[in-house]
Amino acid sequence: MKEMSTQSNSAAPGYPTRAISRTQPQSFAQRALQHRSFVLGAVLTSLLIAAALLSFFWTPGSAYEPNMDAALQAGSSQHWLGTDAYGRDTASQILIGARASIAVGLIAVGIGLTLGVILGLVAAARRGWVEELIMRLADFTFAFPALLSAIMLTAVYGAGMLNAIIAIGIFNIPTFARITRASANAIWARDYVLAARACGKSRTAITLQHVLPNIAAVLVVQATIQFALAILAEAALSYLGLGTQPPLPSWGRMLSDAQTLMYQAPLLAVWPGVAIALSVLGLNLLGDGLRDLLDPRLTRER
Repeated sequence: MKEMSTQSNSAAPGYPTRAISRTQPQSFAQRALQHRSFVLGAVLTSLLIAAALLSFFWTPGSAYEPNMDAALQAGSSQHWLGTDAYGRDTASQILIGARASIAVGLIAVGIGLTLGVILGLVAAARRGWVEELIMRLADFTFAFPALLSAIMLTAVYGAGMLNAIIAIGIFNIPTFARITRASANAIWARDYVLAARACGKSRTAITLQHVLPNIAAVLVVQATIQFALAILAEAALSYLGLGTQPPLPSWGRMLSDAQTLMYQAPLLAVWPGVAIALSVLGLNLLGDGLRDLLDPRLTRER
Protein backbone atom coordinates (compact mmCIF):
# COMPACT_ATOMS: atom_id res chain seq x y z
CA MET A 1 0.00 0.00 0.00
CA LYS A 2 1.30 3.38 -0.94
CA GLU A 3 2.18 5.78 1.81
CA MET A 4 -0.62 8.19 2.46
CA SER A 5 0.09 11.75 1.44
CA THR A 6 0.87 14.01 4.36
CA GLN A 7 -1.22 17.06 5.00
CA SER A 8 0.28 20.11 3.37
CA ASN A 9 0.85 23.29 5.34
CA SER A 10 -0.88 25.25 2.64
CA ALA A 11 -4.64 25.38 2.46
CA ALA A 12 -6.52 22.99 0.18
CA PRO A 13 -7.34 24.23 -3.32
CA GLY A 14 -10.53 26.19 -3.46
CA TYR A 15 -10.33 27.38 0.15
CA PRO A 16 -9.12 30.86 1.10
CA THR A 17 -5.97 31.03 3.13
CA ARG A 18 -6.00 32.68 6.54
CA ALA A 19 -3.03 34.45 8.05
CA ILE A 20 -2.59 33.53 11.69
CA SER A 21 -1.73 36.69 13.57
CA ARG A 22 -0.18 36.57 16.96
CA THR A 23 -0.15 39.74 19.00
CA GLN A 24 3.12 40.34 20.74
CA PRO A 25 2.91 41.45 24.39
CA GLN A 26 3.61 45.12 24.80
CA SER A 27 6.64 46.27 26.74
CA PHE A 28 6.39 48.43 29.84
CA ALA A 29 7.45 51.53 27.88
CA GLN A 30 4.75 50.95 25.26
CA ARG A 31 2.04 50.50 27.87
CA ALA A 32 3.30 53.53 29.79
CA LEU A 33 3.09 55.78 26.73
CA GLN A 34 -0.52 54.70 26.22
CA HIS A 35 -1.50 55.44 29.82
CA ARG A 36 -2.71 59.04 29.95
CA SER A 37 -2.50 59.45 33.72
CA PHE A 38 1.05 58.14 33.82
CA VAL A 39 2.19 60.35 30.93
CA LEU A 40 0.63 63.50 32.41
CA GLY A 41 1.99 62.71 35.86
CA ALA A 42 5.45 62.03 34.48
CA VAL A 43 5.43 65.33 32.58
CA LEU A 44 4.38 67.37 35.62
CA THR A 45 6.86 65.59 37.90
CA SER A 46 9.63 66.14 35.34
CA LEU A 47 8.81 69.85 35.28
CA LEU A 48 9.12 69.97 39.07
CA ILE A 49 12.53 68.30 38.98
CA ALA A 50 13.66 70.44 36.06
CA ALA A 51 12.67 73.64 37.91
CA ALA A 52 14.69 72.60 40.96
CA LEU A 53 17.74 71.68 38.86
CA LEU A 54 17.52 74.85 36.79
CA SER A 55 17.53 77.01 39.93
CA PHE A 56 21.05 75.79 40.77
CA PHE A 57 22.43 77.30 37.55
CA TRP A 58 20.10 80.13 36.55
CA THR A 59 17.20 82.23 37.79
CA PRO A 60 15.52 85.14 35.98
CA GLY A 61 16.17 87.49 38.90
CA SER A 62 17.24 87.69 42.52
CA ALA A 63 15.22 85.68 45.01
CA TYR A 64 17.16 86.91 48.06
CA GLU A 65 18.18 90.57 47.71
CA PRO A 66 15.38 93.08 48.45
CA ASN A 67 14.81 95.98 46.07
CA MET A 68 12.13 98.29 47.39
CA ASP A 69 12.14 100.32 44.17
CA ALA A 70 10.83 97.26 42.32
CA ALA A 71 8.31 96.14 44.97
CA LEU A 72 4.96 94.67 43.83
CA GLN A 73 5.66 95.03 40.14
CA ALA A 74 3.48 93.19 37.64
CA GLY A 75 4.87 90.59 35.24
CA SER A 76 7.32 91.94 32.69
CA SER A 77 10.26 90.88 30.56
CA GLN A 78 12.56 91.55 33.53
CA HIS A 79 10.34 89.94 36.17
CA TRP A 80 8.28 87.24 34.50
CA LEU A 81 5.84 86.68 37.38
CA GLY A 82 6.30 90.06 39.03
CA THR A 83 7.92 90.87 42.36
CA ASP A 84 6.90 90.57 46.01
CA ALA A 85 6.58 93.25 48.68
CA TYR A 86 10.39 93.41 49.01
CA GLY A 87 11.11 93.58 45.28
CA ARG A 88 12.35 89.99 45.02
CA ASP A 89 11.66 88.13 41.79
CA THR A 90 8.66 85.81 42.17
CA ALA A 91 9.64 83.43 39.37
CA SER A 92 13.05 82.90 40.96
CA GLN A 93 11.44 82.15 44.31
CA ILE A 94 9.17 79.59 42.66
CA LEU A 95 12.14 77.86 41.04
CA ILE A 96 14.24 77.82 44.21
CA GLY A 97 11.21 76.83 46.31
CA ALA A 98 11.03 73.61 44.29
CA ARG A 99 14.35 72.63 45.89
CA ALA A 100 12.89 72.72 49.40
CA SER A 101 9.83 70.71 48.35
CA ILE A 102 11.91 68.02 46.67
CA ALA A 103 14.49 67.89 49.47
CA VAL A 104 11.87 67.53 52.19
CA GLY A 105 9.94 64.99 50.14
CA LEU A 106 12.92 62.83 49.28
CA ILE A 107 14.45 62.73 52.76
CA ALA A 108 11.17 62.40 54.65
CA VAL A 109 9.87 59.67 52.36
CA GLY A 110 13.29 58.00 52.50
CA ILE A 111 13.12 57.90 56.30
CA GLY A 112 9.59 56.52 56.28
CA LEU A 113 10.33 54.02 53.52
CA THR A 114 13.51 52.64 55.08
CA LEU A 115 12.29 52.26 58.66
CA GLY A 116 8.71 51.42 57.73
CA VAL A 117 9.68 48.65 55.31
CA ILE A 118 12.07 47.12 57.84
CA LEU A 119 9.42 47.10 60.56
CA GLY A 120 6.76 45.76 58.20
CA LEU A 121 8.98 42.94 56.96
CA VAL A 122 9.94 41.98 60.50
CA ALA A 123 6.29 41.96 61.56
CA ALA A 124 5.30 39.72 58.64
CA ALA A 125 8.24 37.35 59.12
CA ARG A 126 8.09 36.93 62.88
CA ARG A 127 4.31 37.19 63.47
CA GLY A 128 2.99 36.64 67.01
CA TRP A 129 3.75 39.21 69.68
CA VAL A 130 6.43 40.88 67.50
CA GLU A 131 3.86 41.70 64.82
CA GLU A 132 1.36 42.87 67.42
CA LEU A 133 3.90 45.14 69.11
CA ILE A 134 5.02 46.76 65.84
CA MET A 135 1.46 47.36 64.66
CA ARG A 136 0.39 48.88 67.98
CA LEU A 137 3.41 51.21 67.85
CA ALA A 138 2.35 52.18 64.34
CA ASP A 139 -1.16 52.95 65.58
CA PHE A 140 0.29 55.06 68.37
CA THR A 141 2.44 57.03 65.91
CA PHE A 142 -0.65 57.80 63.82
CA ALA A 143 -1.95 59.80 66.78
CA PHE A 144 0.82 62.37 66.12
CA PRO A 145 0.40 63.74 62.58
CA ALA A 146 3.22 65.60 60.88
CA LEU A 147 1.87 69.03 61.78
CA LEU A 148 1.50 68.21 65.47
CA SER A 149 4.92 66.53 65.59
CA ALA A 150 6.51 69.57 63.95
CA ILE A 151 4.91 71.88 66.51
CA MET A 152 6.29 69.75 69.34
CA LEU A 153 9.76 69.60 67.80
CA THR A 154 9.69 73.34 67.15
CA ALA A 155 8.81 74.04 70.76
CA VAL A 156 11.89 72.08 71.88
CA TYR A 157 14.48 72.63 69.14
CA GLY A 158 13.20 75.64 67.18
CA ALA A 159 11.72 76.00 63.70
CA GLY A 160 13.60 74.78 60.64
CA MET A 161 13.64 72.47 57.65
CA LEU A 162 15.37 69.68 59.57
CA ASN A 163 12.61 69.48 62.16
CA ALA A 164 10.01 69.50 59.40
CA ILE A 165 11.78 66.62 57.67
CA ILE A 166 11.96 64.62 60.90
CA ALA A 167 8.28 65.23 61.67
CA ILE A 168 7.10 64.23 58.19
CA GLY A 169 9.46 61.25 58.13
CA ILE A 170 8.16 59.94 61.47
CA PHE A 171 4.60 60.24 60.19
CA ASN A 172 5.52 58.19 57.09
CA ILE A 173 6.96 55.27 59.05
CA PRO A 174 3.67 53.67 60.18
CA THR A 175 2.15 54.14 56.72
CA PHE A 176 4.91 52.12 55.05
CA ALA A 177 5.01 49.63 57.93
CA ARG A 178 1.32 48.76 57.59
CA ILE A 179 1.41 48.51 53.80
CA THR A 180 4.59 46.40 53.88
CA ARG A 181 3.21 44.06 56.50
CA ALA A 182 -0.10 43.54 54.65
CA SER A 183 1.62 42.94 51.30
CA ALA A 184 4.28 40.69 52.83
CA ASN A 185 1.69 38.54 54.63
CA ALA A 186 0.08 37.77 51.27
CA ILE A 187 3.46 36.69 49.85
CA TRP A 188 4.24 34.50 52.87
CA ALA A 189 1.11 32.47 52.07
CA ARG A 190 2.24 31.68 48.50
CA ASP A 191 3.24 28.14 47.53
CA TYR A 192 6.79 29.03 46.47
CA VAL A 193 7.45 30.61 49.86
CA LEU A 194 6.10 27.51 51.60
CA ALA A 195 8.38 25.43 49.40
CA ALA A 196 11.35 27.61 50.34
CA ARG A 197 10.55 27.15 54.02
CA ALA A 198 10.30 23.41 53.51
CA CYS A 199 13.77 23.45 51.93
CA GLY A 200 15.16 24.96 55.13
CA LYS A 201 15.63 28.58 54.06
CA SER A 202 15.77 31.05 56.91
CA ARG A 203 13.14 33.75 57.36
CA THR A 204 15.71 36.41 56.55
CA ALA A 205 16.67 34.75 53.27
CA ILE A 206 13.04 34.28 52.26
CA THR A 207 12.28 37.90 53.11
CA LEU A 208 15.15 39.27 51.04
CA GLN A 209 14.92 36.83 48.10
CA HIS A 210 11.19 36.32 47.73
CA VAL A 211 9.08 38.71 49.78
CA LEU A 212 10.77 42.08 49.25
CA PRO A 213 11.16 41.79 45.43
CA ASN A 214 7.47 40.88 45.07
CA ILE A 215 6.20 43.85 47.07
CA ALA A 216 8.61 46.41 45.60
CA ALA A 217 6.01 47.64 43.07
CA VAL A 218 3.53 48.39 45.85
CA LEU A 219 6.16 50.32 47.78
CA VAL A 220 7.17 52.39 44.74
CA VAL A 221 3.56 53.42 44.15
CA GLN A 222 3.05 54.32 47.80
CA ALA A 223 6.30 56.30 47.84
CA THR A 224 5.05 58.58 45.05
CA ILE A 225 1.82 59.20 46.96
CA GLN A 226 3.68 59.94 50.18
CA PHE A 227 5.98 62.27 48.24
CA ALA A 228 2.96 64.34 47.24
CA LEU A 229 1.71 64.40 50.83
CA ALA A 230 5.18 65.45 52.02
CA ILE A 231 5.12 68.45 49.66
CA LEU A 232 1.74 69.46 51.06
CA ALA A 233 2.97 69.00 54.64
CA GLU A 234 6.10 71.06 53.99
CA ALA A 235 4.02 73.85 52.47
CA ALA A 236 1.66 73.81 55.45
CA LEU A 237 4.52 73.89 57.95
CA SER A 238 6.26 76.72 56.09
CA TYR A 239 2.98 78.62 55.94
CA LEU A 240 2.82 78.43 59.74
CA GLY A 241 6.47 79.44 60.05
CA LEU A 242 7.60 76.01 61.23
CA GLY A 243 9.27 74.74 58.04
CA THR A 244 11.85 76.26 55.73
CA GLN A 245 13.21 79.47 57.20
CA PRO A 246 14.33 82.69 55.47
CA PRO A 247 16.20 83.54 53.39
CA LEU A 248 15.57 80.23 51.55
CA PRO A 249 12.34 80.61 49.54
CA SER A 250 9.47 78.25 50.23
CA TRP A 251 6.10 77.92 48.51
CA GLY A 252 4.27 77.76 51.82
CA ARG A 253 5.92 80.89 53.19
CA MET A 254 5.23 82.69 49.91
CA LEU A 255 1.54 81.97 50.47
CA SER A 256 1.81 83.25 54.03
CA ASP A 257 3.49 86.48 52.92
CA ALA A 258 0.93 87.01 50.15
CA GLN A 259 -2.17 86.74 52.34
CA THR A 260 -1.82 90.34 53.53
CA LEU A 261 -1.49 91.57 49.93
CA MET A 262 -4.51 89.89 48.39
CA TYR A 263 -6.03 93.19 47.24
CA GLN A 264 -2.82 94.87 46.06
CA ALA A 265 -1.18 91.87 44.37
CA PRO A 266 -3.45 88.77 44.29
CA LEU A 267 -1.14 86.93 41.88
CA LEU A 268 1.48 86.61 44.61
CA ALA A 269 -0.75 83.93 46.16
CA VAL A 270 -1.69 82.36 42.84
CA TRP A 271 1.78 81.38 41.62
CA PRO A 272 2.95 79.33 44.65
CA GLY A 273 -0.53 77.83 44.93
CA VAL A 274 -0.38 76.70 41.30
CA ALA A 275 3.12 75.27 41.86
CA ILE A 276 1.94 73.24 44.86
CA ALA A 277 -1.21 72.05 43.07
CA LEU A 278 0.60 70.96 39.91
CA SER A 279 3.35 69.18 41.86
CA VAL A 280 0.88 67.23 44.00
CA LEU A 281 -1.33 66.47 40.98
CA GLY A 282 1.64 65.23 38.98
CA LEU A 283 2.86 62.89 41.71
CA ASN A 284 -0.63 61.52 42.37
CA LEU A 285 -1.20 60.85 38.66
CA LEU A 286 2.24 59.26 38.44
CA GLY A 287 1.45 56.98 41.36
CA ASP A 288 -1.94 56.08 39.91
CA GLY A 289 -0.35 55.25 36.58
CA LEU A 290 2.39 53.16 38.16
CA ARG A 291 -0.20 51.22 40.13
CA ASP A 292 -2.00 50.26 36.91
CA LEU A 293 1.18 49.49 34.98
CA LEU A 294 2.91 47.43 37.66
CA ASP A 295 -0.18 45.42 38.64
CA PRO A 296 -1.85 43.89 35.54
CA ARG A 297 -4.98 43.10 37.56
CA LEU A 298 -5.66 46.81 37.93
CA THR A 299 -5.06 47.71 34.27
CA ARG A 300 -8.14 49.31 32.81
CA GLU A 301 -9.18 51.47 29.91
CA ARG A 302 -8.69 55.16 30.54
